Amino acid sequence: MKYAQIKLFYKSIFESYDSPSLETHIQKIIDLDFYLPYSSTFFCITNTQDLTFEYISKNFNSCLGLDTNDLKAKGMRYFWSRIHPDDIDIWLRALNSLMEFTIGEIPADKRQHANYTWNYRFKNAKGNYVNIVQNTTPLAFDSDMKPIIGLAHYTVLDPNIKMQITASAKLLNDQKEYETIYFNNHSQKLLEGGISKRERDVVRLLVQNQTSKQISEKLNISSHTVDTHRRNILKKLNISSTGELIGMLKTNKNLI
Repeated sequence: MKYAQIKLFYKSIFESYDSPSLETHIQKIIDLDFYLPYSSTFFCITNTQDLTFEYISKNFNSCLGLDTNDLKAKGMRYFWSRIHPDDIDIWLRALNSLMEFTIGEIPADKRQHANYTWNYRFKNAKGNYVNIVQNTTPLAFDSDMKPIIGLAHYTVLDPNIKMQITASAKLLNDQKEYETIYFNNHSQKLLEGGISKRERDVVRLLVQNQTSKQISEKLNISSHTVDTHRRNILKKLNISSTGELIGMLKTNKNLI
C-alpha cells in the first residue's frame, strides 16, 4: 500500500474538524520526561488530525537509534514508512476496527476513560525490524467525541518474538481499574488452512444457531454429512466442542 493511500485511510479513521490546544497537557509531559530513566519504552503525543507528533520523549532515540528531529519534522508519514510492509494493511484494519467499536459501543461520556493497544513491526536505525506494542490513551476529542489527540506509549520488544497483530480496548470501571471490553486478533483467520469451503459453510450456519438438520436442508446434504463435517472441523482446529467454536467466532468476527 502506498503511503499516500495510508494517509487518506488513516485520516478517514480519525477524521475531525476541531483543532484543540493541548499546551498544558504537553508541558506536563515534557516536565515528566525530564525525570524518567532510560528504558525500552518511549512515548509521544500524537495528533491524528494533523498527522504530527506534538511531543516525542527522549527515549525514542535510545530505543530505536533514530533521530527525534526527523520524526518531529516528517511526522506520521515518516513513522509509517518504517512499519513492516506486511503489517501495514493489518495495522490499519486494527485501527479502523477500534474506531468503529469506540463510536458504536462506547458512550461519548465514557470515551475519555478508554485505553487502546495494538502492535506491529518497526524498522530501527540498524535496519532490523523490532516489535512495538503501542498503548494509547485519548487526551482530546473532536465535536463528535472521536479521539484525535493521544498519549501513546511504545514498548520495544525483541525481533525474535513472533507476534500476531492484535487490537484491544479497555475502559476504566467504577473501581478505577481497566477492564478489557474489546479484543481482536487481526493476523489470524481461524477458518484458513485446511478448512474446506463446505466446512466453512457449515461453520457460518452454526454461528447462526442452525441445527444439523437445518444446515443439511440449506446445503442440500444429509444430517450425517453435516455431523461428519462438524467433527472434522473440531479436529482440524483442535477445539473440544462446537459450543467453544461458536463462542470464539461470535466474540471475534475477524476469525471467520
